[in-house]
Amino acid sequence: MRTPSTPPTRAATRAAGLAAAAAAILLLPALGASPASLEAQAIDVARVQYEEDRAVMARFRPGHTFWEHVFAVPDGWVAFGSASDGRLLAAFPTRGDWGREARWEEPALRTSLAGRPLESAISPRRDQVAGILEQATGGPVVHNATRGTFVQPNARRYGSFLAEWGLIYERFGVPAEIGLAQAMIESGWNPTVRSEARAMGFCQWLESNWNYMKRLAPHEIEGHNQTTQAAYCAAYLRILATKYGSYIPALSEHHAGGTNVGRTVINGARLGGENIREQYFLGAQLAVDLRGLPSPRFRDVYLSYGPRSFLYAEMVFGNEAQVARIRDGMRQDRIHAMRTTRSVPIEEVMRRSGLSRDEVQRYNPALVRQVPPGATLYLPMHIDDLGRDVAFWRRAPNPDYSIVLRDFMLLDAPPENWHQPAFRQILEGYRQRFLATRSEEGAVMATVLSYTMGELFTGRRAEILAEYRADPRVQALVNEGLREIMLQNIQSTSVR
Repeated sequence: MRTPSTPPTRAATRAAGLAAAAAAILLLPALGASPASLEAQAIDVARVQYEEDRAVMARFRPGHTFWEHVFAVPDGWVAFGSASDGRLLAAFPTRGDWGREARWEEPALRTSLAGRPLESAISPRRDQVAGILEQATGGPVVHNATRGTFVQPNARRYGSFLAEWGLIYERFGVPAEIGLAQAMIESGWNPTVRSEARAMGFCQWLESNWNYMKRLAPHEIEGHNQTTQAAYCAAYLRILATKYGSYIPALSEHHAGGTNVGRTVINGARLGGENIREQYFLGAQLAVDLRGLPSPRFRDVYLSYGPRSFLYAEMVFGNEAQVARIRDGMRQDRIHAMRTTRSVPIEEVMRRSGLSRDEVQRYNPALVRQVPPGATLYLPMHIDDLGRDVAFWRRAPNPDYSIVLRDFMLLDAPPENWHQPAFRQILEGYRQRFLATRSEEGAVMATVLSYTMGELFTGRRAEILAEYRADPRVQALVNEGLREIMLQNIQSTSVR
């Protein structure tokens, strides 16, 4: 267990370069610029955020690439990797003899378990083996049950759509690799999977939240079509990344909720984090370390921010290469989109397109009997009289949309301002500007901004975070917790 501490600040030259790049984009003339150059400006802003995130992720979570192995190895194994660089060390069967059936990735470790009696229960055995491997490698070790079977069947069926889905994410100013990796972690790209909490589809929206989004949308949106959900997932991640100026806490809010992430950032500021990224990582480490203490009295510090919340952004960033490999290893299919004005039976779609039922449903997992009026039909070709072309990712962006998106991405306000009543007017102004572009992607952004404003200004989130920030009892618990963490670290070191 580590004591939270501030890592060395990133090189000033790198910070200055990234800040200058973002500032320079504001100076680029919009008047007379081509749609492609306007879109490039928004992408440049996204890349500035993304590269900054990657640098800070590498500092705070250098072993994040370990999660690529977790989602690549088929289910039924426990993977062990280096928390220092993410390399896979070994995998052991969840059911089987760990002495004889282990898969060793590093030959030098093969004899590590020789002659050692192992715990019979798998949970303490995992911790025991991690300790042995830490001694053998001289560095921290991380382990997790593998999830490859969660991804592989859907990668085979839907992997040829990754390039098109990536274009959708990019249109909303989200790097494709981040958006697609998040969807892979959430659903394995399975369009119909449901969690125990009844979260559904591509990005695992809670059913109640998706139904609320449907009421806000100007047309029918079917959540079991990944191509439909991708746009709304991208817009939501874009809004959260603008709120935080980073994809890292934005991803975490998608998973853990804004109140949990807000508390985490507040604690990171208490620990001396110099910016939102450092504050998030320091606060997250504090939460997981306090959870590891035997006393429950620190619960009021971390509340429901749990181990998966701690790992979520790390898992997403760790699977970028996995997504790229799957995409680049398959022929990519085009996706065209038609907005229907009437009910279209699946038999008509099959007849007009010449596709089998299975292939039509691969493009449209929500389609069982018919496409409802006002919904979107996806096919590898456009058929004029089945609906107007709404495949916005397959054409140059509306210049007005690109300008609004760029301006929104450069909105500079601390996260706590987003909860203030006055900020609602700012967000409403952007919502109206997106709507005024009269574009498909503008309508999506306007819809998701309405949804986000409902989250921000309904309930007591602002009051809860303000009270938490000012509560001297929480500050006292943080200080006491830090002392106990240090004491436990000292005791652990002396035992070793």
